[in-house]
Amino acid sequence: MASVTIRKWGLCAVSLLNLLFVFISGADFIRFLSFRAIYHNITGETRLCQDSIPWSVALRDSSVHWSLAVDVCLVALFTAQHSLLAWSPVKQVLQSALGTLNRTFYCFTTALALQVLMRYWQTVTGAPCLWSVRIAPWSVWFPLLCFSLHFLCWSIICSILMIFDYPELLGIKQVYYKSLGLGDPLSHKSLPAQRLLSHFRHPVFLELVVILWLLPALSLDRLLLAGMLSTYMALAHSLDKLDLAYLCTQFRNKVHLIAEQQRGSVDATIDQNSSNHMEK
Repeated sequence: MASVTIRKWGLCAVSLLNLLFVFISGADFIRFLSFRAIYHNITGETRLCQDSIPWSVALRDSSVHWSLAVDVCLVALFTAQHSLLAWSPVKQVLQSALGTLNRTFYCFTTALALQVLMRYWQTVTGAPCLWSVRIAPWSVWFPLLCFSLHFLCWSIICSILMIFDYPELLGIKQVYYKSLGLGDPLSHKSLPAQRLLSHFRHPVFLELVVILWLLPALSLDRLLLAGMLSTYMALAHSLDKLDLAYLCTQFRNKVHLIAEQQRGSVDATIDQNSSNHMEK
């Protein structure tokens, strides 16, 4: 009995440590994608590019080639981890080996791959920008506009993750259900919901595309990052008509439920006013 209790507490500790590491990596990723790129351009005088260097010279520069090669390898490492561990044969092996901590291990390795990508990312400073907003007053207002839209997109992403059962997404719910003997939390969802999650685990494509591409200045390495991640996200999910029908049904049910609640609140208010009038 004591060994079982120790095992449960150990699983909970591992899950919470993983949650902390994922939160730190998420904050670093926001800084890496948004704040660093925008703050470098907040005055319009970006230090990320050298517009005085012609493209013919920049594309022959060995340092530019080396930086791009390193960046391609880093993005490939992240996409390989994210795809390989989600592959059914690998998932089955990890499930048999790790059990409840399978999802926790997946999130941990994802955060670790992101940390490696951000730490060793090579900024290409020996080439011109593909675009750069440097004409007043847009050199000030456009970075502020980008900052506002990035903040809005990150807020929407966080909201969507909460709606899509964030504890289950990070593997926390699996450990909690295991401790209570409730089984896999995914099995408590309907079959259409399970099918939707298997096809489209992270519904934040549009927001991430805005974050990746909407910048005051687009450097060559940022073009590489935005292009590779956008392509990967576009190819990673496989929504079909059944998933769309399920989402439409859920949306109509939510709208109907909200309308019924509002109608019930209005009816209750009318009844209360009528009762008060009769008492008077």
